[in-house]
Amino acid sequence: MATLRDIRRRIASVKSTQQITRAMKMVAAAKLRRAQERMQRARPYARSLDELLGHVSAKVEHSLHPLLEVREPRHVALVVVTGDRGLAGSFNSNVIRRANQEIQSLRQQEETQVSLICLGRKGFEHFQRRGFLILEKYINFFNNLDFHHAQFAGGLIKEKYLAHDLDRVFLVYNEFKSVIQQRLVVQQLLPIVPRPPEKEKYTTEYLFEPSPTKLLDSLCPLYINITVWQALLESYAAELGARMSAMDSATDNAEEVIGQLTLYYNKVRQASITKDLLDIVGGAEALKK
Repeated sequence: MATLRDIRRRIASVKSTQQITRAMKMVAAAKLRRAQERMQRARPYARSLDELLGHVSAKVEHSLHPLLEVREPRHVALVVVTGDRGLAGSFNSNVIRRANQEIQSLRQQEETQVSLICLGRKGFEHFQRRGFLILEKYINFFNNLDFHHAQFAGGLIKEKYLAHDLDRVFLVYNEFKSVIQQRLVVQQLLPIVPRPPEKEKYTTEYLFEPSPTKLLDSLCPLYINITVWQALLESYAAELGARMSAMDSATDNAEEVIGQLTLYYNKVRQASITKDLLDIVGGAEALKK
């Protein structure tokens, strides 16, 4: 049976852990507010760019632009977006599990080589330990997340696609839905698949100057950077929401454990006092004899 000192130490340890989880929840909540604002500001721009690209690309043959050209998928890359830190529930494991499913599905196709571009330390560590082919990694940057991170990653992806080192590129990340909910997204990044708006926004015919092909030379690289940037913003907000929820649950669990340990401590203390009293009474009775 544990001694009273051991139980007191255990209670103190759980209380210390509870203070840490409560502080982490508050930090995540403060960061989440700013991350949500950045994400929500970026969404309309990304949506409008997508619509504009769909409208312009409808005027040209896709084979005329290298980033729209569809090739046989002999070398496929997955851009896996995870967090740099843990303690976020199943946030990282969900993305990694989905990426593994996509890898297994792609490997079933003949002559298809699959490689990875890891954005976030958790995904990189997981796939590196298991010997996956990793083309590039970007880690430990989410605390100072900036658009130039998306530009670096987008530039690398574009260069490898134009050099025919990659034939198809997919993004795998968590999209932010709410503090307690994320949606796993697998999105084709290259070749670009323009999605025309559900309701035609550009009802009037326009003459493009420069030509649609020249416009695509500017729009396509921008689209890649913005899509990667939006995925990073969504993933970071989703990570903070998952961490906030996980730390809230951990704090509640710690409170429950403290209550159970306190009850057990009182029982042991009561049993110890009762034993001491019985020893005293027994000694007194022995003296009377």
